[in-house]
Amino acid sequence: MNSTIDCDVLVVGGGINGAGIARDAAGRGLSVVLCERDDLASHTSSASTKLIHGGLRYLESREFGLVRKALLEREVLMRSAPHIMCPLRFVMPHDAGQRPAWLVRAGLMLYDRLARRQLLPASRAANLLQHVAGGPLRPEFSRGYIYSDGWVDDARLVVLNAMDAAEAGATVLTRTTCETAQRSGDLWQVMLRGADGAMTVVRARSMVNATGPWAARFLQEATGVNQPLRMVKGSHIVVHKKFSHSYAYLFQHPDGRIVFAIPYEQDFTLIGTTDIDYDGDPAQVAISDEEISYLCSLVNRYFTSRTTPDDVVWSYSGVRPLVEENGKQASAVTRDYQLRLDEEGAPLLSVFGGKITTFRKLAEEALDLLGPLLGKSGGAWTAEACLPGGDLYGLAPSARSVLEFDDYVRMQKHAYNWAPPALISRYARAYGTRMHQLLAGCGKIADLGREVLPGVFEAELRYLIRHEWARTAEDILWRRSKLGLHLPRDAAQTLDAWIAATPVPDLITSH
Repeated sequence: MNSTIDCDVLVVGGGINGAGIARDAAGRGLSVVLCERDDLASHTSSASTKLIHGGLRYLESREFGLVRKALLEREVLMRSAPHIMCPLRFVMPHDAGQRPAWLVRAGLMLYDRLARRQLLPASRAANLLQHVAGGPLRPEFSRGYIYSDGWVDDARLVVLNAMDAAEAGATVLTRTTCETAQRSGDLWQVMLRGADGAMTVVRARSMVNATGPWAARFLQEATGVNQPLRMVKGSHIVVHKKFSHSYAYLFQHPDGRIVFAIPYEQDFTLIGTTDIDYDGDPAQVAISDEEISYLCSLVNRYFTSRTTPDDVVWSYSGVRPLVEENGKQASAVTRDYQLRLDEEGAPLLSVFGGKITTFRKLAEEALDLLGPLLGKSGGAWTAEACLPGGDLYGLAPSARSVLEFDDYVRMQKHAYNWAPPALISRYARAYGTRMHQLLAGCGKIADLGREVLPGVFEAELRYLIRHEWARTAEDILWRRSKLGLHLPRDAAQTLDAWIAATPVPDLITSH
């Protein structure tokens, strides 16, 4: 027998844009259902370069509006979730054969001034023969520039938005496929199929198409409208760390493209991204040998220690759905978003393009369009709200939470002095203040339950299953965390066996 849900907004797609829209809508008092056919952040939203950034390279194509919008969002986002985001300083070695030094400096000065900064220091020139970041570089790169952007745990950002939506009343359905969607008068009649085959009928006053690489297909199937999108594949590799300091690098290739080398997960360096056109199934995207060789050759141009394909310990790829711009190289196509509102009957809002840094603003604009059509006057609110776990020093977002995050971690290590300091540090970075929920009732290490994997206790696993929709080892080891990089090769098998043996009530989310 089918179950039925009535709602104001059905959001299809559990990536960053879908989760962000669901959160904003629920916070404005709308009844919301979010469905995602896989796990949250299964595709493009967990395959980014893990940066909150303005997009320095977009200044060359004069996308000043996009860059300014993203720069304004950097510090808003960092204040809202200082546990999964942080400031990051970048070193850009100057290559005499490319852009002249005066042009690079002028670009960085503009980057500094396009938006007000409180948390991030300004750019400056650097003598790399004397600076710590020059140590790993080839000696010909003796000068460069240092500028600021931010780091983010992209997959956790999606989950936190979904959690906030659920806590505001939204129904979040993962591993639930949208089978059919048809307009019926002033409603959308939608059939959803769960992983167990159970069907749910959703009668929605409006629908949001936030399906990312599948957005054009979804729109065509629902309305018959054709919207060209350009699929661009971005791939990354992870190698054992190439440097021990905390700076990241921006490297320029002679072909005009750029690649980042970023300190990652304490013991590794993240290198990416590529930008190539893609016409395959977005669900099956994977890095090619040519992309691996390209990334290795580019960093070898700058670093003294060589990187080869054999050094790659992990890789990932994602497909970015970009608004088509004829005649442009894949790397030059705009990352700005486009919202398309179809009001012929029950409203359908489709999201095309976008980048992770501007997801909150995109969601805000989406609800500014939808809200009036649904008779809801609730205004924008997310700029002044913390994401779950981000309220380190009070309920409101604050610069202190970003600037004094290390102090917060030290306090937690003292408060939970019965646990290994490294474990508490990891909990603080992953969960922020929600670590207290995870550790509720625990006063000694035994209270965390069995150590299912090294450093992974049952208390954390139960928290992830109950509150973060985790259902498989991959969800836990590669999206809710990156523990898969640090654990034995058979960790997933061990964890899936534990999940299979876990009592059924633990597998039911509290939302």
